[in-house]
Amino acid sequence: MNTMQAAVWHGRQDVRLETVPRPAAPAAGWVTVRVHWCGICGSDLHEYLAGPVFIPVEAPHPLTGMQGQCILGHEFCGEIVAVGEGVEGLAAGQRVAADACQHCGECTYCREGRFNLCEQLAFTGLMNDGAFAELVNVPADVIYPLPEGFPMEAGALIEPLAVGMHAVRKAGRVAGRTLVVVGAGTIGLCTILCARAEGAERIIVLEMSAARKAKAREVGADLVLDPGECDPIAEIQALTGGLGAELAFECIGHKDTAKLAIDTVRKAGRVVMVGIFEEPSAYNFFELVATEKEVVGSLAYSGEFADVIRRIDEGAIDVAPLITGRIRLPEIIDKGFEELVHRKDQNVKIIVQPA
Repeated sequence: MNTMQAAVWHGRQDVRLETVPRPAAPAAGWVTVRVHWCGICGSDLHEYLAGPVFIPVEAPHPLTGMQGQCILGHEFCGEIVAVGEGVEGLAAGQRVAADACQHCGECTYCREGRFNLCEQLAFTGLMNDGAFAELVNVPADVIYPLPEGFPMEAGALIEPLAVGMHAVRKAGRVAGRTLVVVGAGTIGLCTILCARAEGAERIIVLEMSAARKAKAREVGADLVLDPGECDPIAEIQALTGGLGAELAFECIGHKDTAKLAIDTVRKAGRVVMVGIFEEPSAYNFFELVATEKEVVGSLAYSGEFADVIRRIDEGAIDVAPLITGRIRLPEIIDKGFEELVHRKDQNVKIIVQPA
C-alpha cells in the first residue's frame, strides 16, 4: 500500500483526516520512522483554532520548502523503518524519539550547538510534514534512541518535558533552591517535574484552575497558591523570610503573569520566560535595574532530550500524571482537538496512536 491516513492542516478550524501518499524513501542523512504515539501540542491547537500561526503560507519555508497544507504532529516516538545514505549509528528496528527542531547546521547558532536558535529553524509538523500519520521522515540528527524497555507512551512526552528541562537548565542551579512556577498547564507541569528531578528544594505554583491546581500537586508542587484567592507575592515573601523566591518560571505567556513572575523573586533572582507571548508589555525595566533581577528567555530545547530520556528511564520523572487521554488517529478531531478546546482544564496531554 502506497498511502496512509494523516491529519492534514488546511486552514483555520480545518484539519482533515485524509488519505495521503506515504513518505518517499529517506534522503541522505534522514530516516523514516513508524509512529507509535504522538502527543497533541498547544501549537497544534493554535493552528487548529487560529492558524496559520507558524505554518508558512505566504512563501515556502527557506529550509524545508513547505508551504500551506501540512501534516501536523511533532511530539512523537516510534520505530525506525528505513535510513538514508550516510546515516550512522541508527538502524531499522530501533525505537526512538525525535526532537522537532530541524536546523540548517551551518549558521552561527548551529555551529555553537544552539540548534533551537537556527537562522532557518523549522519545526516538524509545522514547517514540514509531521507525525499525525503512520510514517514520517525526519533528519537523523534529531533522533534519540530509547533504552531497552523504555515505555513507548512516555516517548510521546519527551518533547514537552525537554521544553521544561531546557528552562530548568536556563535557570542555572536549581538543587536546594526555592522556585516559583507561574501556570500549571502542560509546560508548567513539565517544568515542575524537571525541577523536582534536578533537586529543587521547594516548588511553589501559581494557578487558578481547580483541576490544574490538583495536577500541580500530583506532579510534585510543595505549595499551590491561587492569585484569585490570596496575594501571592505576600505569601511567597512570608515563606522566604521576606526576600522572595530564588527562581521563577513564567509558563503562561501573558504580560500580567510576566510581571507577576518577576515580582515573585528576590533581588538578584532569576526569571525564565517560557510562555509564548501574543502581545507586548509596558513593563518598567527600572525595576530590573534597581533590583539586579535577571530575566532570560527559553525556547524549545537544545539537546535536553537526552537528559529527559535518562531521567524517565531511571524513574526520576513519572509521565503518567501528564497523560489524560489515549486515542486513535480517526478520533483526533472529536476526541483530540475538540476535547482540548472544550475541556482544556481537565486535560494535560492527549496522545494519538496513528496505526
